Amino acid sequence: MKYMNKSIEELHEMLIKGEVTSDELVRESLELSHEVQKKCNAFVTILDDAKGCEVTDNLLSGIPYGVKDNYSTKDILSTGSSNTLKDYVPFFNATAVEHLNTAGAIKVNKTAMDEFGMGGTGTTGHTGIQKNPWDTTRLCAGSSSGSAAAVASGVYPYALGSDTGDSIRKPAAYCGIVGYKPTYGMISRYGLFAFASSLDHCGVLARSVRDAAIVVDTMKGLDINDMTSWDSSNVHLRSACTGEVKGKKLCYIKEIVDKERYKNASQELLDHLDNFYKTVENARELGMTVDEVSVDEAILKAQPSVYVVISCAEATSNMSNLTGISFGPRGEGDNYIDMMKDHRTKGFSPLIKRRFVIGSYVLQKENQERYFKNAQRVRRLLVDRWKEMFKDYDAIILPVGSGPAKHIDGSKDILDENTAALEEHLQVGNFGGFPSITIPNGFVSGLPVGVNITGNCYDDENVLNIAYALESTMEYKGQIAKEVK
Repeated sequence: MKYMNKSIEELHEMLIKGEVTSDELVRESLELSHEVQKKCNAFVTILDDAKGCEVTDNLLSGIPYGVKDNYSTKDILSTGSSNTLKDYVPFFNATAVEHLNTAGAIKVNKTAMDEFGMGGTGTTGHTGIQKNPWDTTRLCAGSSSGSAAAVASGVYPYALGSDTGDSIRKPAAYCGIVGYKPTYGMISRYGLFAFASSLDHCGVLARSVRDAAIVVDTMKGLDINDMTSWDSSNVHLRSACTGEVKGKKLCYIKEIVDKERYKNASQELLDHLDNFYKTVENARELGMTVDEVSVDEAILKAQPSVYVVISCAEATSNMSNLTGISFGPRGEGDNYIDMMKDHRTKGFSPLIKRRFVIGSYVLQKENQERYFKNAQRVRRLLVDRWKEMFKDYDAIILPVGSGPAKHIDGSKDILDENTAALEEHLQVGNFGGFPSITIPNGFVSGLPVGVNITGNCYDDENVLNIAYALESTMEYKGQIAKEVK
């Protein structure tokens, strides 16, 4: 009998009743890890010595899970999928990991990712490309690509991810699972490798909204080691998932989902938008109001560039410590400057080096006003516009991306030149620190697509309950990837 395809609550009940042991769950998860590694290249490290533990009243106790490789894990290799840290073994756990350890959760692997969370494709990590379990010629998206592939393949009920632009939510959509990024600071970032500190969020990938709620209920909390964390002790996500949503008000943005905007739209894009409108009708049938609103196209078009400027600037600053001197493999050279140059030249992939060049350029004194400060101003305009919508609406509902997962080689993907806002709008959730969750929303070309619900800061209970209610109208909760090729 297979167990890893079950929900957290189902597994917990079986453990409590003695129908399965924690050791048996761990063994199955490890076996599946090796199978999925061969198929999808989803992991940096598989912890073959992982063991079960005593089961307690905590729902996560004794159940395996995966950890994205940019979370610090004590005495376990933590590379951020970069050659600059290919041998790095931390001496401490990230706070989120420590909370799960305390709960009795059992980590069985470290999941592969885009290098330091940069890339968004699952192709830039030092161990190679992560392949989509539904179709191995397609991407998982990134950067939480390994976590998405593993959860979708049924290796365990959930895995940790991080989200700086859409790095939990888009991989979740491409792999047919749930991806949840809570309000900024709900989960401590202490021990998460910093990419862009004002945008980075910890979160989870799971196969149901309720499982995501259970995990974040455990991970969250005030942390003296992270001054951006806040007291969420009065937030109870699991118990908030009641499905009672009558009277809730949602909106979607016309300029993002209007089919008339996409003159050269592929059939996949059109089918994806049809799926979205069906879900809008589902929401109405549940008793919610769903309105169409307009947002200035100028700021929508500027948004992807704003993300590039701000994220690259912060990454350049955050990763200046990766010199090969304090930690990481030493570079070669006659002096420390040459050693650092050698380390950074050989250690980073071309994409990451390009982002560092952009970040350094926009931070130069003569360029700051034109690029970095203007990007911050547009960020403020976007966040203010979203907050205006939250005055009248409980959440914003939009499709994720322009269709199903893109091909790894890109040769068969037909993208309309106007799809930038559709592809990248999830980044606004990071600009404003808003709670945001993606759930499966059917299939296009036999591959999963997703829909996203984003709400105002600190309104996570409301956002998850809306997602939970919508999930109940569809048949994709708990689904395991079935290769379509």
